[in-house]
Amino acid sequence: MMLTPAVPEKLPANQFDHFYQGGDRIGRLRNGPGGPMRPEEWIGSTTTRFGESETGLSTLADGTLLRDAILVDPVAWLGEEHVSEFGSSTEILVKLLDPDQRLPVHYHPDKTFAAEKLHINHGKTEAWIILEAPPGAKVGLGFRRAMSKSEVAALVAAHDSQGLLDSLVFIGVQAGDAVFVPAGVPHAIESGIFILELQEPTDLSILLEWNDFAVNGEKDGHLNLGFDSALDALRLSPLNAEENRQVFTQFDTGSSLSHSIFHSVADPFFRADYLPGEGEKIGAGFGIFICLSGSGSLDFELFGQLSVSMGDAVLIPHCAGDFSVDNCAGILSRPPMV
Repeated sequence: MMLTPAVPEKLPANQFDHFYQGGDRIGRLRNGPGGPMRPEEWIGSTTTRFGESETGLSTLADGTLLRDAILVDPVAWLGEEHVSEFGSSTEILVKLLDPDQRLPVHYHPDKTFAAEKLHINHGKTEAWIILEAPPGAKVGLGFRRAMSKSEVAALVAAHDSQGLLDSLVFIGVQAGDAVFVPAGVPHAIESGIFILELQEPTDLSILLEWNDFAVNGEKDGHLNLGFDSALDALRLSPLNAEENRQVFTQFDTGSSLSHSIFHSVADPFFRADYLPGEGEKIGAGFGIFICLSGSGSLDFELFGQLSVSMGDAVLIPHCAGDFSVDNCAGILSRPPMV
């Protein structure tokens, strides 16, 4: 395999069909193909769709798969300390989500369950950064009361979508909110909420309902484990008061200083910072910067200047060194700190 140099570069669009309907905001922001069944973009992805060999993987400007480029020279891309701790895994998957219909009630397994039942190294803890939301928009997160496995199994078997929705706690969200979603916690997202999502680098979802969606949940809703086994990954108890304080945050797009978007509960999984574009120095490290406003530049200590404007998604290798963001604002997504 030829060596693809690790340099900062703008990523091309990376959308493909899913089982739920999407709007046109990803296409407008990222100049992607869009389409009614393309509600997601996977950005800087070294992750494939569950059960597939290449769908989902991001390519570099020269056509090389990012996954393959990192395998050739992981230290340049990720840094020596990261490679010592995590190997060649980037540890993150960044997405844009633009659902034009409510997402079904579903959940994701944690790392322990994934290792025991699926023989992979990551679960799917995730977080949502709300970029836009219609008035009154809500997300569902966690059960209202303690449920039993048999209760949930009965709702699934009966295809009782309303019963499942009624079982969740729904919370209003608006632009600037962020929601950390621990693996195992059932959740749903209402239509029209535009989200930047960070997650562990897997495609592991277990569906509790699938009415009105283009998927056969009986066949494809349980990671090929069967629902009796898959339901063992579901958290049946509600989030407690302290957990609710930890999972909900807000970030300030009016601030002139960079700041973390999540509480420390997210640190073992991923990091995200809002960068206002005031020239503040950011330490070297692998990351993905999505420009949300303005037209300016990323200035790298060991690479030089890269012009960016709204909608650009910039892949940043560790070897580019320290950098600053000037005259444009956005969100920097990074793996856990080591």
